[in-house]
Amino acid sequence: MSNNPFPLPKDKLLEAYRTMRTIRDFEERLHIEFAKGDIPGFVHLYAGEEATATGIMMHLTDIDRIASTHRGHGHCIAKGVDVDAMMAEIYGKATGSCLGKGGSMHIADLSKGMMGANGILGAGAPLVCGAALASKFRGDGGVGITFFGDGAANQGTILESMNLAAAWDLPVIFVVENNGYAEATAFEYASAIDNFVDRAAGFGMPGVIVDGMDFFAVYEAAGEMIRKARQGGGPALLECKVARFFGHFEGDAQTYKAKGENEANRANRDCLKTFGRAVTEVGLIEAAELAAIDTEVAEQIENAVLRAKAAPLPQPDQLMANVYVSY
Repeated sequence: MSNNPFPLPKDKLLEAYRTMRTIRDFEERLHIEFAKGDIPGFVHLYAGEEATATGIMMHLTDIDRIASTHRGHGHCIAKGVDVDAMMAEIYGKATGSCLGKGGSMHIADLSKGMMGANGILGAGAPLVCGAALASKFRGDGGVGITFFGDGAANQGTILESMNLAAAWDLPVIFVVENNGYAEATAFEYASAIDNFVDRAAGFGMPGVIVDGMDFFAVYEAAGEMIRKARQGGGPALLECKVARFFGHFEGDAQTYKAKGENEANRANRDCLKTFGRAVTEVGLIEAAELAAIDTEVAEQIENAVLRAKAAPLPQPDQLMANVYVSY
C-alpha cells in the first residue's frame, strides 16, 4: 500500500466518493423520472457540481448551518439529509422531509443544519448571517455557509449580507457556485468583473477561486476558511468554478450553450472520474471498492424512488400544520 498523499484517510475518501456518487445518481435518476410527468413543480439538477458540495460539507457538523439554492439537492445530500425523505419530498409525498409541502426547491432539515433550498435568488445569505450571529453569541463554534450562483451574485441581498457579515465579523462563508450561466445569461455579459471573488476585497474579507470540479481543491480551500471562521476570523468568500451537466431546469433547451459543451464537460471535467483516477493511481483505493459503492448507491436510489412512488400524499387537514412556528 502506498503512502497516502491526500488530506484525508482512506475511510473518509471512500465517504467522499459515496457522497458524490449519491448526488450524481440521485440527479441522473430525477432527470429520467421528471420526464415521466410524475413529479410536480420545477426541478433544477446539481449533476456535475458534486465536488463543491462534498468538499465543503465534509468539514461541517449538524451545528453548522447552510442555506441552499433552487439547485439544492446536492447540498442536502452532502449535509446528511435522508435520501429517502428527499425523494419523497420531491414527489410531494407525506413521508418527505417537509411532509410533501416543499418540493424540490424548498427541501429543509433543521436537525441537520440544512436551513432549506430556496426558490428566491440570493435569499439564503441573510438567513445564514442570522444563524452565524446566533452561533457567535452562543459561542458554540458553528459556522454558516450560504451557496449562490453567478446570477444571484449580483443580487442586493448577497452584497448587503457580505457587508453585514464583515461589519459584524460573522462566521460566514459565501460560496459562489459559478457555472458560467445565470439561467441562460453568460456571466461575462451581466457582470462587470472577470471573477466574483474580486468583490471580496471591497468588503474587507479574503476570497479564493478554486476549480469546483476538483474535490481536493475545494476541500482544502474550504477547510482553511471554515477553520478561521470557527476561531473568530470572520467571513470569507469561496468562488467555485463549476459546470452543470444539465440545463438550468428540466426541459431547458440549452440553446445558449456551445454545441458539445455538456459532452465535453462530462468527458474532461467529471469530478467522479478525476477523483477515482487520483485515488486508484496511487494504489490507496482499488477500483473494485469504488465499483462496490456504485452498486450500493444505485440500489439505494432505486429503492428511494420505489418508496416515494408508493408513499401517501399529504392530507387536506394537514394543510396548515408545520407551516408557521409558534413561540
